[in-house]
Amino acid sequence: MQNFIFYNPVCVHFGKGQIAALTSEIPTQFKVLMTYGGGSIKKNGVYDQVMEALKSHTIVEFPGIEPNPTYETCMKAVEIIRKEGIDYILSVGGGSVLDGSKFMAAAAKHQGEDPWDIVLGKEPVQEAVPLGCVLTLPATGSEMNGNSVISRSSTGQKRAFGSSRVMPQFSILDPETTFSLPKRQVANGVADAYTHVLEQYLTYDVNTPLQDRWSEGVLLTLIEEGRKTLDDMQDYEARANFMWAATMALNGILAAGVVQDWATHMIGHELTALYGIDHARTLAIVMPSLMEVAKDNKRKKLLQYGSRVFGITEKDGDEDQRVLSAIEKTRQFYESLEIPTRFSAYKDLDIKPDTPQIVAKRLSDQGLTALGEKGDITPEKVEEILALCA
Repeated sequence: MQNFIFYNPVCVHFGKGQIAALTSEIPTQFKVLMTYGGGSIKKNGVYDQVMEALKSHTIVEFPGIEPNPTYETCMKAVEIIRKEGIDYILSVGGGSVLDGSKFMAAAAKHQGEDPWDIVLGKEPVQEAVPLGCVLTLPATGSEMNGNSVISRSSTGQKRAFGSSRVMPQFSILDPETTFSLPKRQVANGVADAYTHVLEQYLTYDVNTPLQDRWSEGVLLTLIEEGRKTLDDMQDYEARANFMWAATMALNGILAAGVVQDWATHMIGHELTALYGIDHARTLAIVMPSLMEVAKDNKRKKLLQYGSRVFGITEKDGDEDQRVLSAIEKTRQFYESLEIPTRFSAYKDLDIKPDTPQIVAKRLSDQGLTALGEKGDITPEKVEEILALCA
């Protein structure tokens, strides 16, 4: 096991009716910026619950955060934070709203010339406006970590940054707030969380049996409860189990002491930036092909994954056959969520034949030429992976 520091100060209020906890979580003397997306919270009752809980607070609303939050939109909020003297940010929505809110929190206190330097990793977050979260879409795990992904429309960039200073002070997870979500978004959430686990688990063995078992438990839960959730969109117990699994997938506990990959995410970000493909769907496109290209490095873990998660044993063939079966089972899982895993299924997006070369160059231009747990996902390997995605 590798050395690690595990720190997670996020207070989680989980279950029905927990939005009422806002009353005690945010001091009444604080001026609050409430951030949200397209307004669905006003249709499903979440907005009313939040406003009731904060009726003694001063609220400034900032709607319109995109599914892939943009620097441009977030900077408009930063102007409001500074002008209005905002003391606290409350994110009400999914991971995108929270990611945008995290960037706002850091950018509002940034002392440098360009807050985009935070996203580029040129300047660390020194200070941030405190923030909390009411989660309405399980997927990203952003409710219990310090990670954020921001796009910049003017340059076509999509970048991630992370800091413990933008971790939510609290997150409210009420499964009932997610009942009105379209099936597509729920399926995306299952796929997103599943891939988060694979990025931390499907690497090489560094003798972390506990973390492996935790990861396998989350994967199995997502397979089982994700299916139940999609079959009955009003099943509270299934939704609760899925919601908590998505949080556990990326709150740091699975990553402690292990080797991590994240090449699938880096490649996927570029596909979203280029073609606007849903983040989770880019992951489902890339992951099976990356597993194929990197199968020699991941061989031991692929065999373990196939055995423990999908029940693939020696009776199902030799090692090579079992590795390929584990990869195919992964592809079938994404497809079972009605998420296509091939470019050919996205005919309306006019995905260019030279996309593998375009993405490889975009990553190279960022200095991302040694991705993966062993740093051997080169631009040439990126092209190979994306060629298999056709």
